[in-house]
Amino acid sequence: MVIDGHCHVWPDAVAERALAGSVSDLRRFGDGKISTLLSLMDAAGIDRAVCLGVANTPDRVDAANRFAGSLDRSRFIGFGSIHPGLPAAENVASLRAHGLVGAKVHPFFQQYSLDDPQLWEIFAAMEGEFAVIAHVGEAGSDPGLRCTPAMITEIARAFPRLALIACHFGGYRLLDQAESNVVGLPGIYLDTSWPPGLGTLDRKRIRALVERHGPERVVFASDWPMADPIADIAAVQALGFDDETTRGILGENLRRLLRIA
Repeated sequence: MVIDGHCHVWPDAVAERALAGSVSDLRRFGDGKISTLLSLMDAAGIDRAVCLGVANTPDRVDAANRFAGSLDRSRFIGFGSIHPGLPAAENVASLRAHGLVGAKVHPFFQQYSLDDPQLWEIFAAMEGEFAVIAHVGEAGSDPGLRCTPAMITEIARAFPRLALIACHFGGYRLLDQAESNVVGLPGIYLDTSWPPGLGTLDRKRIRALVERHGPERVVFASDWPMADPIADIAAVQALGFDDETTRGILGENLRRLLRIA
């Protein structure tokens, strides 16, 4: 099973507007629509895609979760949204109501910090039941001070039963900090997304990073439509791991973490 662990989609009526409001310095590899992603998945041999909902404000959380929960579960794995502007119990109730397995947190778009005490209250309520996919590092011109690799380390230590996936190898455009703080830390999974593509990074460095962290806790992720999943699959294969390890990164590790049949 090949699973893309990091895709962004929106309802067709708002996809163009939503994508226009995303990070402006990145090339687009798609339009953010479900039908487009599905066609790409078929072309790339991707069986399932994790689709991430991000509600910029508290009042939009339930709508984002409703959309994520409405996606075809034979092909898509919906991750909802949480926001520290809502009580922990309300966030968790919304995830449950829409049958979601986890939530995406994106401090840059949602305007909070990963060390926000109210966010940690939500993590405490999610621990042992839901997974969290967290953006870590820079975003456009934002230096990533709201979501540093060091903050991910503190979350992992505070919530050892939280299924935590750190995006972008634990620090987008902050790889030195990620290697110092996150890589090798037990309990954390790393995703491979690195717009505009994993192939822009030094292959030897990434292979060494994956080996140090443990390839069984690394998951393939493209960040579509900010990168091309086909090219990123090829970049994972080019790391030169054996077939079993490569299959794990491309889907089996995430299937196991999320308990997908």
